[in-house]
Amino acid sequence: MKSFLDLIKFEHTIFALPFAYLGMVLAARGFPGWEKIIWVTIAMAAARTLAMAFNRIADRWWDARNPRTAQRPLVTGSITLRTAWMGTLVSLAVLVFAAWRLGPLPLLLLPGALIFLVGYSYTKRFTSLSHYILGFTDGLAPAGAWVAITGSLFTLNDLPAWLLTAVVTLWIGGFDLLYACQDIEFDREYNLHSIPAKRGIAFALNLSTTSHIAMLALLIWIGSTTQLSWPYFFALVAVAGLLVWEHRLVSPSDLSKINQAFFNINSYIALVLFSGVLLGLLV
Repeated sequence: MKSFLDLIKFEHTIFALPFAYLGMVLAARGFPGWEKIIWVTIAMAAARTLAMAFNRIADRWWDARNPRTAQRPLVTGSITLRTAWMGTLVSLAVLVFAAWRLGPLPLLLLPGALIFLVGYSYTKRFTSLSHYILGFTDGLAPAGAWVAITGSLFTLNDLPAWLLTAVVTLWIGGFDLLYACQDIEFDREYNLHSIPAKRGIAFALNLSTTSHIAMLALLIWIGSTTQLSWPYFFALVAVAGLLVWEHRLVSPSDLSKINQAFFNINSYIALVLFSGVLLGLLV
């Protein structure tokens, strides 16, 4: 179990789970009820486990050849391929059941979500847009939570769900650009597609900055559209400060602090933003 949780980096669920909760509380305009909270949480954890476990299976050949990833459990043998597949299939079953409990539309839309949850693992083989496809895949979390509450996604009233998806796409795509800078030489050697490998570190860092500025603009739009009160906009100031801190940790000549920027600061961003939305609804 310890090796499987390490395989899927379960602790990183904290990045995306607050955004699922954002979609949920904005759709409900407050407390959505414990049943919805429980099943959205289960669906989110199952979806992420499915995506990460399958990603490790799909990438195990490259992981074994990349010094940065050579100690992953499937490479070292601390977990078997059969166990990884079992975890993937169990996660899929749990996700299907959770979607069914959340309502007919979440279940109907689930096949489309599965295309991205599984398919994004292969995108780096043929497109440099893989960073933003990963972001969009995570961005399905708030949209799915919104659908679980409202039973709707395709009306004008559902604009906040689409804006949240765009926010997460830009947020995660932006910091995945930073993270991918570590693998430039490896990606070039094995003809894997990434923006840092194709355009260089400086270009990737500038594009990441642009993505996060656009993310902040969309967050302001969300606050205006959903009529959130002043605590939300104070939280946006804090988020902007955290993003500045994140980008100051990384430069074309120094990538040594990428893990701090990737793991620590992004966790703070997710929690601060969720707290801001919650207080913006309550005050």
